[in-house]
Amino acid sequence: MAVAAPGTANAADPCQLGWSNVGPRSCAMTQFNSAPTWTLGNGVCVGMLTAGGTAYDGPLPSTHYSAPGSTHSIELRLLQGFSPLGDWAPSLLACDVTAIIDWHNLDTGQRGSVTRFIPAWRTGSHPDFVYVHPGPGRVALTVRTDRPSIPATTEVFVP
Repeated sequence: MAVAAPGTANAADPCQLGWSNVGPRSCAMTQFNSAPTWTLGNGVCVGMLTAGGTAYDGPLPSTHYSAPGSTHSIELRLLQGFSPLGDWAPSLLACDVTAIIDWHNLDTGQRGSVTRFIPAWRTGSHPDFVYVHPGPGRVALTVRTDRPSIPATTEVFVP
């Protein structure tokens, strides 16, 4: 019988979102989901933009992430509409929109905004990922669009 112990990792090693602590260390993480943002998309399309994600301490490794080395940040998953019959059925309430993510670090006072075009095909099986870098602390995130919309705000703790 053999016993294997987890590898050792120190705070300077890159972290892996959602991985075990073997080799690179696991991140301190906070998972969250926000209410949907209701919007008018291209033309007369009524759309629903949903945001959720992971706040982490970092740093992220250079592989598999579009924000390598980022610390005290948020990986935000944006997707359009919903499918009442699962990921392989057509999505309803999906429109081409430009998402605007406003953030405010309630502990440091820092503010910022990130803008990203989210096409209608970015549904539950093909979400788009946006990285926000607010620093550690309590962060208020507001997701809205560049069209008439009902914004959704949520608060998340960034380790």
